[in-house]
Amino acid sequence: MNAHTQDRIDDAKHAATDAARATANAIETNPLAIVAGGIAIGALAGALIPRSAKEKELLAPVGRSLSARARSAFQAAREAGNSELQNAGLSRDAAKDQVKSLFQGIAKAATSAGSAAAKGAANKA
Repeated sequence: MNAHTQDRIDDAKHAATDAARATANAIETNPLAIVAGGIAIGALAGALIPRSAKEKELLAPVGRSLSARARSAFQAAREAGNSELQNAGLSRDAAKDQVKSLFQGIAKAATSAGSAAAKGAANKA
């Protein structure tokens, strides 16, 4: 392996480490944003997974019960979240902006790390 290839591999490693640190820092400074992101991803996954007719038939009674409990839990979580935002002096829009900024930063870090890795691999070949 030549020195140029090793430099590119080292650059990719450093970019990945920096991305991991940035993500960890973002999680530590804004845990509510991570919770909101996790809920959004879970809701999206749940919406995209299809159900069969037999599943619907067998799970309908359980689903109604779970749905009622989920609505109650969601309402309680929403009220608690709004209360925490108010206690922290944040508006709903400010929290949304922080979540957006966090995900943009993660996407940028991942893109940079991926580009560096691709360049390193291309130069190796």
